[in-house]
Amino acid sequence: MSDPGDPALDTTGGRRNLWTDLGPRLISALVLITLTATALFVGSYFFAAVVGAVFAGAYREWETMVSRAPLTSTGIVLVGLLALSGMIFPLLGAIGSVAVIALACVIAVGARGEGVWWRVLGLVIYGAIIIAALVMRGDTISGVWAGLYLGVVVWMTDSAALFTGRQIGGEKLAPDISPGKTWSGALGGLALGTGAGLIVWILVTDSPWWIGLVLSAVISILGQLGDLSESAVKRHFRVKDSGDIIPGHGGLIDRLDSLTFGVLLVLLIGTMHMGFGSVAEGLLYW
Repeated sequence: MSDPGDPALDTTGGRRNLWTDLGPRLISALVLITLTATALFVGSYFFAAVVGAVFAGAYREWETMVSRAPLTSTGIVLVGLLALSGMIFPLLGAIGSVAVIALACVIAVGARGEGVWWRVLGLVIYGAIIIAALVMRGDTISGVWAGLYLGVVVWMTDSAALFTGRQIGGEKLAPDISPGKTWSGALGGLALGTGAGLIVWILVTDSPWWIGLVLSAVISILGQLGDLSESAVKRHFRVKDSGDIIPGHGGLIDRLDSLTFGVLLVLLIGTMHMGFGSVAEGLLYW
């Protein structure tokens, strides 16, 4: 008869428990991918509304986390302004969005309270992501391909890191920040994210393959750094999950953290290469 503390029993049960969230994760991922792909293809006001709403929802989780309290009337105003910064983009462009985000920051500072500068940081981060995503999409088919490329690299990195880390395990990547992440997961995510991104790159553009390889690897690494950064913030505020809106994934922040640095890199590279008005083209065509 085996002892209840037998390592073999613990390992088997633990490994089985690791995959109990697989069903909800897959269903949630399918819904998210469908919504994202549809919005990306349609573009214009629909894409702007979806982007504004999604990242305003992420900021809502950030707001309650950094203020250590339920959402207040000021928080509701800030969430609404962040959503508006996305929806106003097709009408007034980046200048209009920046103006709305700046107004939100002024209100946040004026409201004072605990975590005021964390509030401002969240508004700046999510506001920048909203603008970067909308500028990348633009109004040409290149914006669709750029968004597809970025999404594939980020999501494949996330998925591969999860599955590889859980299946192989091994040495922890950053135990003081995120105890569940392993080097095997990080390397698995890097390999599959880079490979999948390279395939999309070759299919949608005739630019040199090695540029796609380098960009895919950098975006994959930045995605994992974004994930670790979000974990560090949650650990600072002693929060396990930013929310529970997405079954199997937690909150919106938990799902979107890997996109943060990647979309900002796309904005930077595209702008430096071909200008602010041609970000997608500047990313894809060399």
